[in-house]
Amino acid sequence: MTTPGTTSSPPNFGDGILRFPSASQVLTDAIEARAFPGCAFGVLAGGGFFEGGLGRFTYEPGSPAVTAGTVFDVASLTKVVATTAAAMLLDQRGRLEIDVPLGALIPDFVARRAPDDPARRVTLRHLLAHNAGLPGYVRLFEKASTPAALMRACLALQLEAEPGTRVEYSDPGFILLGAALEVLIGEPLPGWVRREVFAPLVMTATEFCPAPELRAVIPPTEEDRSFRKRRIQGEVQDENAYVLGGAAGHAGLFSCVPDLLRFAEAILNAGIARESSGVQPCLFDRRTVESFATRQEPKGSSRALGWDTPSEKSSSGKYFSRHSIGHLGYSGCSLWIDLDAGVAVVLLTNRTWPHRDNQLIREVRPAFHDTVRETLGSRVEV
Repeated sequence: MTTPGTTSSPPNFGDGILRFPSASQVLTDAIEARAFPGCAFGVLAGGGFFEGGLGRFTYEPGSPAVTAGTVFDVASLTKVVATTAAAMLLDQRGRLEIDVPLGALIPDFVARRAPDDPARRVTLRHLLAHNAGLPGYVRLFEKASTPAALMRACLALQLEAEPGTRVEYSDPGFILLGAALEVLIGEPLPGWVRREVFAPLVMTATEFCPAPELRAVIPPTEEDRSFRKRRIQGEVQDENAYVLGGAAGHAGLFSCVPDLLRFAEAILNAGIARESSGVQPCLFDRRTVESFATRQEPKGSSRALGWDTPSEKSSSGKYFSRHSIGHLGYSGCSLWIDLDAGVAVVLLTNRTWPHRDNQLIREVRPAFHDTVRETLGSRVEV
């Protein structure tokens, strides 16, 4: 992992603050309103890449300034940039049967359950679509202090609904999905995605578990008063991921705007060979992207496979087409990709600093995305 803030950028990166003054003003106003102390953002449109950084690591005047290349804890963006990306590659390489029961890969998930337990019908598709019937969030870390104990607790969770019948955005579901993918690849997920996803896309600052010497140049996420009882900076904020060693299928990834725009470009360029690009645009093929971008059951769900899609009051605002995919991160991060318009927008913040109560990010996200799209206009020219 390279030092945060020093990652090289493709030659067509431009100044996002100058190119998107209205969007930058939305973010400046948000900082003044204390929605978050600082942020980095990026836009991919019409072959152009634009990035900017605003504010500081914390609200203290002497705190370091956020730059476009600042690395953040991207929280649940892990679910798409690492875990779903791995599932996509395994699927297109013929190594993933998406409708395989989870119990076939992890027998301990069903070993102690009754023969008619609906958990026996949970598949990888259900986990990706967040409709497995698992609970949304469980504070497993309060009783499990080791990775093995936490995984056992996760495997023992009871379903709250019949698989496929109810959408419940589930962290435990992606913890289990990550474990299932590790069975398929035969190694820990972080090393595999570093080699198979991040390295081909030159995502040099994207990594799980940053080295201790890099922590000071990563914005802190929280003053933890209850669990670790210290400032959380440069280590995963999510407590369940922390107990799992800092890396899991649902959280733990650290990344920056330039890297996430490279990832978005690979999604938008799926199946397109372009020798002049410094990025490997054919990492994903078009069939895979379309398959994983397709909304899943039950009817009315905005969830695709791993990805979310715009809903009626989406964080993506009102201009991203239904044929868009994206995801949010608890720390205040987001990634949205419009597959029709060829537009991607990244926003990274530490809105949980100093404490997680602040919810102003919910108002900032759609306003920011709307001003970006309004500046681009309907033809998406740069």
